Amino acid sequence: MGQRDTSPPSARGGAAVPLEKNTASGCHCAKTTRQLQPTVTGIREEVKLTLPGCMAEPELLLDSNIRLWVVLPIVFITFLVGVIRHYVSILLQSDKKLTLEQVSDSQVLIRSRILRENGKYIPKQSFLMRKFYFNNQEDGFFKKTKRKVVPPSPMTDPSMLTDMMKGNVTNVLPMILIGGWINWTFSGFVTTKVPFPLTLRFKPMLQQGIELLSLDASWVSSASWYFLNVFGLRSMYSLILGQDNGADQSRIMQEQMSGAAMAMPADTNKAFKAEWEALELTDHQWALESVEEDLMSRELDLDGMFSKELPSGIF
Repeated sequence: MGQRDTSPPSARGGAAVPLEKNTASGCHCAKTTRQLQPTVTGIREEVKLTLPGCMAEPELLLDSNIRLWVVLPIVFITFLVGVIRHYVSILLQSDKKLTLEQVSDSQVLIRSRILRENGKYIPKQSFLMRKFYFNNQEDGFFKKTKRKVVPPSPMTDPSMLTDMMKGNVTNVLPMILIGGWINWTFSGFVTTKVPFPLTLRFKPMLQQGIELLSLDASWVSSASWYFLNVFGLRSMYSLILGQDNGADQSRIMQEQMSGAAMAMPADTNKAFKAEWEALELTDHQWALESVEEDLMSRELDLDGMFSKELPSGIF
């Protein structure tokens, strides 16, 4: 039997392969880098040829052109579509018609709230007179006034159906069209990677359009990157367009799922009862009780007050 050749590769006539030490296991791995053929993903793969006892850890290096031609365009397109959707929803928004009774009830509630907050600045007799007008047990406003609440029905109110149709046109339709166009244009691209490890259950959510079992779940595809921007740009929309904007897709979808878009009107009778209880617990505390003594105890600079010349045209 012949002896086994243990000489290094350079002594046998082959090219020497650089060894890279694995600090975790203490072994050495032969590292080489090969450029794959251009694919739709634009991935350059770095492969480690491992010696016995080492574990293979392939790494993916994304092409810098993906950042310029895939990642940033998707962000800009999503943001601009949200801004356009906001202004289109403002143009299509219909003014809600208020009746004279609704305006009157809201003003009465405001008057009662102001009385509770600023009643300490009026005399006690004036406060009790106003409180008696609202909370008298026999003929007080909050006791004798009973409103009939009629819940709106989409079958009897065509304006509700119109508002629902406008909401679907401005919210659902652009999301479907832009999402389909982005999925077709940027199909198969790996855009970015989340900075923390994820389990395999996140692959269907973060890697739509890419079916690679060997790909780490932390990588994000172009289609998933679009949906992340749809729900992740709400802070930018609030900063530029304000809080109650029509570009916040997550808030609109939450309202549609919870039924807040078709919520019942506020029950005026319950509002009157709550305000009656709050005003009933409010006692008068005269805030200007010793204002005369406080004013007289101060040192008034009368000389400086009358030393200034009055304007000639004051009289």
